[in-house]
Amino acid sequence: MTSTLRLAEVTAANIDAAIELKVQPEQSPLVAPVVKSLAEAYVHPGVAWPRLIFDGDRLVGFLMAFLDIDFAGDGTGADIRSGLWRLNIAAGEQGRGYGRFAVEAVAAEIRRRGGDRLTACWHPGGDGPERFYLRLGFRLTGEMSGDQVVGELALG
Repeated sequence: MTSTLRLAEVTAANIDAAIELKVQPEQSPLVAPVVKSLAEAYVHPGVAWPRLIFDGDRLVGFLMAFLDIDFAGDGTGADIRSGLWRLNIAAGEQGRGYGRFAVEAVAAEIRRRGGDRLTACWHPGGDGPERFYLRLGFRLTGEMSGDQVVGELALG
């Protein structure tokens, strides 16, 4: 990982490159393609925070955070959370610290907004990203979100 890592908004100038970003073939069933994430960001503009990850001028990944959602979805607002919705690191770019950078960037944005925890969901099992998240300090909550486990990272 270099010191030229940065996040960028998705724009008309970079949307084609964003849509072309692909993860490792064996990971594609575990994470939605960027184009689906961008469609979801479009229909959830007050919640979704999509960003591209660049190393210098090279696109290496995509992340999308969710900010201040009613996680229980029951309309009470009793369980407001923010976290990492999607993380796509380009095939051939993994293992270089880009995923860690993405999580740290989302954590910084949540802290900036006054939050103290980062929620993430992932497919359980050896072929999924669980080891990655646990190494970063996430703890399983015991909850499920659909067919995904829920983990949290304290930002204190």
